[in-house]
Amino acid sequence: MDLKEIQNLIKFVAKSGASEVKLEMGDVKITIRTGSGSDTTYVQQVPVVAQAPAQVPQSAPVAVAPEAVQETPTSADSDDSKYITIKSPIIGTFYRKPSPDKPAFVEVGDSINEGDVLCVIEAMKLFNEIESEVTGKIVKVLIDDSSPVEFDQPLFLVDPS
Repeated sequence: MDLKEIQNLIKFVAKSGASEVKLEMGDVKITIRTGSGSDTTYVQQVPVVAQAPAQVPQSAPVAVAPEAVQETPTSADSDDSKYITIKSPIIGTFYRKPSPDKPAFVEVGDSINEGDVLCVIEAMKLFNEIESEVTGKIVKVLIDDSSPVEFDQPLFLVDPS
């Protein structure tokens, strides 16, 4: 099961209102739990061992393709309709800086190019660099540093002109 399928499954479970879903496919077991009073989603991926415990398979880290750039849906603010919203491709913790003693990747007013790193999202102890897929100017940062983010949550507004 690849990362995109897992993300789609998480979205489906969140929309369905189910509190817990368990899925086993071959040697992969996935448990998705959603909190009853919040939108928090936990994903646990555990390899199922069919042989002796001495031969536990190790899973390799999955590279995340930043496919999070989408047009902003119709909003109450007509000014925002001309901006592109960059959204989180994964669930994790949002960081604006590569480390606490370094400056932020981007600030409001900065010009960005396609491929520029905008932020880092930590998921399961892996730090995933989120790159821009558009060229433009950062208009607004929509999330505070060190905040948890959900899949498809808006992170930045970019003026493409």
